[in-house]
Amino acid sequence: MSIAEEKMHLTPADIAALGEIVGHYPHKRAACIDALKYMQARHGYVSDQSLEAIAVLLDMSPAELDEVATFYNLIFRKPVGEKVIYLCDSVTCWMLGRDKIARKIQDLIGIRQGETSTDGRYTLLPIVCLGHCDHAPAMMIDDRLFGDVEPGQLPGILEPPD
Repeated sequence: MSIAEEKMHLTPADIAALGEIVGHYPHKRAACIDALKYMQARHGYVSDQSLEAIAVLLDMSPAELDEVATFYNLIFRKPVGEKVIYLCDSVTCWMLGRDKIARKIQDLIGIRQGETSTDGRYTLLPIVCLGHCDHAPAMMIDDRLFGDVEPGQLPGILEPPD
């Protein structure tokens, strides 16, 4: 059993997958973002234990890796909902109704920015800019981008028909 497996409770499958990720780079440290993304995809976020295990595998200190993880707003360091709603926080979106969208989301699912719904389905997070200013206000749910969002569209966006 490796140090990472023993100390950090990584599965052999995690160790193998992370080893494969590291193998794509000339230097172990260069794999840090992909390694973080892998752990997040497996567990929904990067726990302290996962971060420490990845740091061991990449010959980095946990503090160095945490600096990378917390720099990127798409790497989650605490649990999030099944669906993450990113609400654009740009000036253009604010001017064109972002506040109305935020209020409607709060009315529909009972959460404010930075919160996760009690059923664990949704987390609402601000994002600096989605690059969709010509279709403001904009939002993204997981990897689906929505533009020209109106409050009345939100029930269909949040609960699309099957």
